[in-house]
Amino acid sequence: MNETEGTLAISAHPSPGGPVVLRLAGELDHHTGARLGRAVEDLLRSPGAGDVGIVADLSRLHYCDSTGITTIITAHDRARATGSSFCVAAPSPAIGQLFRMTGLDQILTFHPSVEDAVEALSSG
Repeated sequence: MNETEGTLAISAHPSPGGPVVLRLAGELDHHTGARLGRAVEDLLRSPGAGDVGIVADLSRLHYCDSTGITTIITAHDRARATGSSFCVAAPSPAIGQLFRMTGLDQILTFHPSVEDAVEALSSG
């Protein structure tokens, strides 16, 4: 899967024997949030992918509004409902601050790097 429309690029990268890394680049907002939701749903429906978890790589995410926050919470909740894991990795300082201000850091598991997140989901 590789999707680029508007200002958000989404690509999925399976880790050997571990979670799928969902890389987001650009802006996650009211124009692009639904595409992230579809990408997560597609991963959770694909054979075996939902069983190993999803790491949302935010290292290239430059903007996130309230719709983006809601989309990330929904992705987390949907993954949990299907017995999968969902975590966030490598948010920029600005995105990390936004998530702390909104309390999202109390709901989601955050990792400083994609590698840390992959390791955590692979071992746990």
